[in-house]
Amino acid sequence: MAYVITDDCVACGTCLPECPVEAISEGNPYVIDPDKCTDCGSCAEVCPAEAIHPGN
Repeated sequence: MAYVITDDCVACGTCLPECPVEAISEGNPYVIDPDKCTDCGSCAEVCPAEAIHPGN
């Protein structure tokens, strides 16, 4: 299941360069494309707001 970005996102951009498949799009909050996400968790590891979590 793809990771999701919650409303806790502060739109800092830290996650963008971490995604190896470029599944994250800018916004407020940022958005992860579930069709591209490989569930690697790299984005969640670097998120300073802890706003990225595994999807349900």
